[in-house]
Amino acid sequence: MLVSFAQAAELRGQQPPAPSAPPAVTFRSIVDLVRVAAVVRDHKGRFIPNLGANDFEILENGVRRPIADFQHDLTGVSVALLFDVSGSMETGITSARDAAVQLLAWLDVERDEAAIYTFDTRLVEVTPFVTGLKTLPSSMSSVVPFGATSLHDAIARTAEYAGAREGRRRAVVVFTDGVDTSSHLTPPAVSAVASAIDVPVYLIAVVPSIDNPDADTSTTQGRSALEGPLSDLATWTGGHVFVASTPADRSSAARQIVDELRHQYLIAFESSGTPGWHPLEVHARGKNVMVRARSGYIAGQSRPLSQ
Repeated sequence: MLVSFAQAAELRGQQPPAPSAPPAVTFRSIVDLVRVAAVVRDHKGRFIPNLGANDFEILENGVRRPIADFQHDLTGVSVALLFDVSGSMETGITSARDAAVQLLAWLDVERDEAAIYTFDTRLVEVTPFVTGLKTLPSSMSSVVPFGATSLHDAIARTAEYAGAREGRRRAVVVFTDGVDTSSHLTPPAVSAVASAIDVPVYLIAVVPSIDNPDADTSTTQGRSALEGPLSDLATWTGGHVFVASTPADRSSAARQIVDELRHQYLIAFESSGTPGWHPLEVHARGKNVMVRARSGYIAGQSRPLSQ
């Protein structure tokens, strides 16, 4: 069942877990059918096409689960573009817009759809899901970043909107500097929301080179949020973090995201029925094969038994 934003807010007081799993919470009811989007690459990073259900193995808590449904050819991609317009993005909003335009350029005008949202301490729908969107609306050119940041809350709510787009390969793409100053939700709680509806979260971090941990000019010391909690969030949902400091970085990230969505395999299996968090492992047949998929799912309603 869907984990709602309001219900997930009840998790806000708990401490983040170890990086291997979102928070352990007890839930009522069960999830009958679990859907998992998986991307498969070889050891050189190339996508592996034309796999069938028999080429996959799903382990839930280490136990193999029979595959009930398998799809590869869907009608299109559905992407929610989420812009951080808080005060910390004053110097990054132009780069964020550029990255979004790059991503829209890779979408098919007839079969792919996109929506645009902005957030500071509240989420605003700028453009609802629509096919053929190739440019940003003119209102995005006049956005002036201001205020505090509720990054985690905005991702959770946007994931719910993307999750309602049935029959497509869905994702949330966030353009941010990674700073969060006022969210009620923690990254693990957001991961629970996105994982429950199988929406991968991709983050394009628009930061200057001195704050890019991968750049030669970086002055960043230790682990930033982009390397820690937000990276864990993306991994748990089957997404990824791209740190983009140059136009080439932004173009590469946009293309990789759309390519991954086009090569997703959608796999479904029956839940074991036990309420709570269930860790998942998705394997594909072949030597030196790498699979990216969400790391687990929540069975049962999102409201804790203590309520």
